[in-house]
Amino acid sequence: MRPPPRPSSARAPASLREPRMQPMKPSAMSKRKLRESSGESAECISQVQKILRERFCHHCAAGKLFGMEQQYRHLLELLRRTTVHGESNSALVIGPRGSGKSALLNHVLKDLREVEQVRENLLEVHLNGLLQTNDNVALKEITRQLQLENVVGDKVFGSFAENLAFLLEALRKGDRTSSCPVLFVLDEFDLFVHHKNQSLLYNLFDISQSAQTPVTVIGLTCRQDILELLEKRVKSRFSHRQIYLMNSFDFKQYMKIFKKQLSLPAEFPDESFAQKWNNNVQHLSEDRTVQGVLQRLFQHSKDLRSLHSLLMLASSAVTVHHPLLTAADLQEASRQHSTDSKANIVHGLSVLEICLIIAMKHLNEVYDGEPFNFQMVYNEFQKFIQRKAHSMYNFEKPVVMKAFEHLLQLELVQPLERPSARAQREFLLLKLLLDSSQIMDALQVYPNCPTDVKQWATSSLSWL
Repeated sequence: MRPPPRPSSARAPASLREPRMQPMKPSAMSKRKLRESSGESAECISQVQKILRERFCHHCAAGKLFGMEQQYRHLLELLRRTTVHGESNSALVIGPRGSGKSALLNHVLKDLREVEQVRENLLEVHLNGLLQTNDNVALKEITRQLQLENVVGDKVFGSFAENLAFLLEALRKGDRTSSCPVLFVLDEFDLFVHHKNQSLLYNLFDISQSAQTPVTVIGLTCRQDILELLEKRVKSRFSHRQIYLMNSFDFKQYMKIFKKQLSLPAEFPDESFAQKWNNNVQHLSEDRTVQGVLQRLFQHSKDLRSLHSLLMLASSAVTVHHPLLTAADLQEASRQHSTDSKANIVHGLSVLEICLIIAMKHLNEVYDGEPFNFQMVYNEFQKFIQRKAHSMYNFEKPVVMKAFEHLLQLELVQPLERPSARAQREFLLLKLLLDSSQIMDALQVYPNCPTDVKQWATSSLSWL
């Protein structure tokens, strides 16, 4: 007997079976590719931030000098003659803060160090007038940087000049041609002028004029009248070489500097990302909004340090998910960069302290900026309280005095002269360090400011 036929629902052979539709899963290879691409972009962003931070934060010699090619050649030739030919020199680099004095010197030293003869022989001593406040401290720092502590030991010297001469003699290996050239860089040079008898400057310039160890003294200062501050004997030993730095570029050149400072170098590891980044920087420089932001900054200050500060704030917004800068990033950076610190302090004051500042504002308007005292401010505040007694609590005078002293501690108010022990605090003459526009701007964003207080601030006349 034959077995019954199989029902149609029975499973067909594997070769005849229709493939079942299943949700597709990413393969291991595609996962790896995705992971590698995201890793590369994160690495690119990290590299970009590193390059820009070094460029903006440290006065590194990696970037390009703008508008000071002539000064660069002058200083380079001066130091090259010292390091290669053993000539002694002295010079002053003079310019306003942020004009690029340190950047110029760093560029010159970087290029000099690429010469093997210079790299092996040149000894550098960097002093700063803010740190080395007298000649003895400066001498100890010179000894430390020249690594001559073991030579000096416990020797006792009669004068500063003897000590310095001994240190320089210790560097000599023979005659002038075989001695190590020494470069002294004096930052904040004008502060060294105030040292007693200008002994350090006298001896350094004196050595640079004599046929001893080749020594070059480079001073960096922002004072134009620096030569008038030197004593006659010091001035007579100075070579009178002066290198002036002025930010003389116009807005077109300023825009070129902006592009150059934001652009990635040609040797950036990821060429495609670098090209995309540099194209984006080119588009930003043509954007009207960005040009407006940079125009305002240029009109306020041509100082490249301000531009670096703005670009540093903008570049901190760059992330893996936001890899390219936008005009909005620069607008936000400009807002943060131009934030008024004193107006920000006002946001954290109490209503009573705000009222005292408004009272001072009215006194300034009525008396045309003449100094005032606490009693005048208190009387002005009392006039307002009497007028608006229903909405403001009348504070006791000691409480108001305490609030006033807090404003003094925050340096929003400044005494005209140092207070003596006998002087009464109520009658000490003071001036307000906020102008009317700062106060009004701060009140606009002050949280929960009473309406009467705002109206009092906007009224053109004091309460009578």
